[in-house]
Amino acid sequence: MVNKTLNQDWITPLWPAPKNVRAVSTTRQLAEPATSLYANGYANGYANFNLATHVGDDASSVQNNRAILRNTLNLPNEPVWLNQVHGTDIVYLRDTSSGDAATMLTTPPAADATISQTQQAVAVVMTADCLPVLLCDQAGTVVAAVHAGWRGLVNGVLQATVQGMNVPAEQLLAWLGPGIGAAVYEVGEDVRQTFCAADPAYAAMFKVSPARPTHYLLDMVGAARLALQSVGVYQLYGGEYCTYQESQRFYSYRRDGVTGRMASLIWLS
Repeated sequence: MVNKTLNQDWITPLWPAPKNVRAVSTTRQLAEPATSLYANGYANGYANFNLATHVGDDASSVQNNRAILRNTLNLPNEPVWLNQVHGTDIVYLRDTSSGDAATMLTTPPAADATISQTQQAVAVVMTADCLPVLLCDQAGTVVAAVHAGWRGLVNGVLQATVQGMNVPAEQLLAWLGPGIGAAVYEVGEDVRQTFCAADPAYAAMFKVSPARPTHYLLDMVGAARLALQSVGVYQLYGGEYCTYQESQRFYSYRRDGVTGRMASLIWLS
């Protein structure tokens, strides 16, 4: 579902979340002219709405894009951007008046998930093939944003986040945002073995690659659903967008190498 009132191409989750839960996933598109100072359009990998500071894009362009994001969504605060490391560490946002909270806004913490219980904090993850997963409870008291690449998935970042939200799992909803699709995400035997060692049920998420019989196609959306269901979360939505195949709409690291990042945000209003 695209929210035309925010941006002609940004995505708002189609899920039965409470009215006070706000969530948006950006794309590489912006209704305004390209904001990157690079002149070559998509060829440089960044234009026109990159939100990451660590990918080699012009710093002032990224800050301009982040300001557009803040103003367009009327965010209550600057999102708490993470230094994502493909791990399972979680940032908890309960009191944004604390010194720790202020530090997070200037020094991104090394983590791959954020849980928020305050209206003054915006949880966000950046992706360009890895799966962004947004969660909330039915009562609208807690939200979370998770960066779920294959390493995070196999190590239990989703299970850890569900546990950290501290509400019954059956009361949680999860939305799976744009990520690389099962038809194109080729991985090696080592990745398959790592998943199967963590849980034999993951074996069903792999199919032999038709291009290279010694490799496999990994269904990350299916793996994420399996991980969430393993801890009792069954209200699952999204998962229909492929970053690799939709080149005009999404950044993809696997496709382009040098590229920008989209953002998936969730907060309490």
